[in-house]
Amino acid sequence: MKPKKLIRLLLTAAMVCAVCCTTALAAGGSGDVSGAIQQTWTAASGQVKTVVDTVVFPALDMILAIAFFIKVGSAYFDYRQRGQFEWTPPVILLVCLIFCLTAPSYIWGIIGM
Repeated sequence: MKPKKLIRLLLTAAMVCAVCCTTALAAGGSGDVSGAIQQTWTAASGQVKTVVDTVVFPALDMILAIAFFIKVGSAYFDYRQRGQFEWTPPVILLVCLIFCLTAPSYIWGIIGM
């Protein structure tokens, strides 16, 4: 009984592989994968730029601004306790925030869009 189950299992696996494995052709069967990728990027680059400008950068800006104000608050409370203000973490977050706020104006020139 065991060899029959094993053969059935192997045949079922072979059938699933045969059904799921299909040939993928790029650019109408010519095999030009590079051309297909370039066409897809050309068609979608405007949408990608719009989404990144309106969703990704504002979300990063908000996260960095919240982290900056939390870090400034915690540095102030540490200053009240210890008498020494730690400048490095708030400055790093501020620089990252400024970098992220100004990134949409130059990032597309670097990428080439």
